[in-house]
Amino acid sequence: MLLHLDASARRASFSRKLSSVYARTWRTAHPQAAYVYRDLAAQPPPHIGEAWTELCDHILKHEITDISRYEEAVRTPARREAWSVVKPLLDEVVAAEVILIGTPMYNYSIPSALKAWLDQITFPKMSLEGRSFVVTSARGGAYGPGTPREPYDHQERYLRDFFRGHFRVEDVRFIHAELVNARLDPSLAHLRERHEESLAAAIEEAAR
Repeated sequence: MLLHLDASARRASFSRKLSSVYARTWRTAHPQAAYVYRDLAAQPPPHIGEAWTELCDHILKHEITDISRYEEAVRTPARREAWSVVKPLLDEVVAAEVILIGTPMYNYSIPSALKAWLDQITFPKMSLEGRSFVVTSARGGAYGPGTPREPYDHQERYLRDFFRGHFRVEDVRFIHAELVNARLDPSLAHLRERHEESLAAAIEEAAR
């Protein structure tokens, strides 16, 4: 199954365009596979609350590492309500072979809706080994290796560290379209050609 998430507040965003290209290619290559789509910007998951932390504490205290046993932590009405949010999101992740995330860089990081989704599905010592994460992103500037703003990239670095460090997923891929602001910002107009090259390369990579 392909789980496809978009997080951009823009309906016609470059991160959405790239994720749609990747999804279309993947679905063509796997015509019999299931496909689930969530627009996190249009329907953002709620932020975690105290009952979610109680679920987390129970799972940690009782050393529950089997995701199928997480529901054992549901002991109160408040936890049941929190679990009703978690369960459908977590079920989709567990069922997926590939999790595709289209996301912009907002303020050097990720949109709050994507962070809320990550918080809802994440529990202690959790493993999603065997799955793949693909992130298609758009960034206003240039944040690649060797660029002046490389140290400010808390988008790819955060997601890569999270997927590998917490979920234990080794297959993590990023496809970036950079310098998107060159389309609008007069001070970046001289970088428009570099942006177009970056976008074309990202579309080509997503299509592969």
